[in-house]
Formats: sequence, structure tokens, C-alpha cells
Amino acid sequence: MDYSLLSASSLFAGIRPDEIEKIIRNVPYRVRKINEGSLIAQTGEPVGSLMIVLTGKVKGEMIDFAGKVIKIEDIPASGALASAFMFGNKNRFPVNVVAMTEVSLLSIDKADFLKMLKSDESILVNFLDMISNRSQFLSEKIKFLNFKTIKGKLAQFILQRAGKERNSVNLDITQSEIADFFGVARPSVARALGEMEHDGLISASAKNIRIIDRKKLSALTSE
Repeated sequence: MDYSLLSASSLFAGIRPDEIEKIIRNVPYRVRKINEGSLIAQTGEPVGSLMIVLTGKVKGEMIDFAGKVIKIEDIPASGALASAFMFGNKNRFPVNVVAMTEVSLLSIDKADFLKMLKSDESILVNFLDMISNRSQFLSEKIKFLNFKTIKGKLAQFILQRAGKERNSVNLDITQSEIADFFGVARPSVARALGEMEHDGLISASAKNIRIIDRKKLSALTSE
């Protein structure tokens, strides 16, 4: 295995590549090759190991009662799968995990990973940071899904990105990615943005969004 692939992982932040190799060599692990489009894990399946994407990209998605697929997030190389669900009473995958490309995946059984955490404080701290960040991400995701209207979701998204001080946002994702994040169709996002611009709430140009009427924009988050 190419141990340098783990250098970018949050789990090994601040640890030299040669030290990573020593750590991994002392732990039983598996590396799997997974074909594009393959289901890696299914909602409700127990999380029995730490899994890190070495190469390629996977996505987490869920299916609602109407059969609509809602993409939760993309996980590129160096990302971990369901790290916040490894421990606890309900340690099961909350979403389906699907390979977006051909993927190589490192797996370390939970018992062996627990020994690693006990033996290395840096990895323990990094892991705690990882699961805290994941919990915060999921909390924000739930917040967006709870907004009833697309305009409400967009208003929250824009205001959150802008913060209290700025009135301008440079988006680092496309409208399609925003639509996936909200669990709606891309034309719906484009239409909502157009209506918000027409109503004088925002001004949109390429990937830049300028807030014109913050009060009215904030009011949309309660709809």
C-alpha cells in the first residue's frame, strides 16, 4: 500500500508520512478495490470498521419515502466513512454509500482501531476532531432539510455563508451541487434565485451573490 495516500487524511493530521507507515504496519488492515457505481454500505448496516477513501470518490445519499434520492455529501480521497457512527448504541450507517468512481478503500476493524486510539494521543485527538466536525455538518444538513421552501433553504445558505459582517458571497459550488445538497432539482434552485433577485433581495452574477435586503432575506428562513 502507498502509505503517503494517508497523509492528507484528517485522522493523520500533523503526523509525518514515515510515522504513519509505522502506525499502519502495526495494525491489521484491508485495502479493497471497488467499481464505479457499486454500493459500499447500505443504510442501517452496522459500522464495524474505520474506512478511509485512498483513491477515487464516494457519495452519501438517502432515499425518502417518495423514492427521491437526496445526496448528502461527496467524500473524496482521504475522507472517512461514517466516522461519527463507529461507536455508540446506534452505530449504523445513516445513509447509503456509493462509489462515484473506481475507489480503493482502507478498512481497519473497530477493535484494532480502538487499540490504535489508545496507543497514540495525536490520532485520538484527530479522531475526536473528525467526529465533532461530522456531527456539526450533519446538524447543519438537518437544519437545511427542515426549511419548507427552496427560498428558505437558499436564504439560510446565503446568510450563513455571508455571516453578520459581509453582504457578498462567492460560491465555491455549482447550482447543481446546491440542488443536491438541498435534495431538489437544479431548475428549482435557478428559478428561486431568479425570483429572489427579481424581488430585490439579492443580486446574482456568476458565482457571486450580493445581499441587497438582509431583513427580507432573513424573513424567508421562517417560511
